[in-house]
Amino acid sequence: MPEASPRGTYLVVSEALKKEVKEGRISDALPSEANLVQSYGVARNTIRRALKTLEGEGIVESAPGVGWRVSKGGDRRSLAERMTALIAEDELAVGDTYPSEAKLCERFGVSRTAVRRAIAQMEGTGVLDTVHGKGRTVRALPSSRTQP
Repeated sequence: MPEASPRGTYLVVSEALKKEVKEGRISDALPSEANLVQSYGVARNTIRRALKTLEGEGIVESAPGVGWRVSKGGDRRSLAERMTALIAEDELAVGDTYPSEAKLCERFGVSRTAVRRAIAQMEGTGVLDTVHGKGRTVRALPSSRTQP
């Protein structure tokens, strides 16, 4: 990496790896962490954080004794996209309470950090609203939701 990113270098690395997976340049096993460190010119901890981010999105998975590999099957959408789709799946309307972080962690099998990151994205796009002490509510319906 030529210079540090204000977004967080691990996010830049995770986006680059995600692009390689989506374009088919990586289709099974990922290069070793040591090779990724060398390729991206970052610390091993940065690579691990990037891989954990991709794991939270369901793009890669850790295979004991093998390393990291592309997840086979399942939902390839990002966690934020899956959490946004939950609004339609659960038939939530504007003003309805959005599920708690704990329930989202359980439902999607990801860490609280991953859920909070996705919620921040959803708040940034205006889909969710957070009221201190009240929780989160649906602020706007996603544009992909079909109306009857």
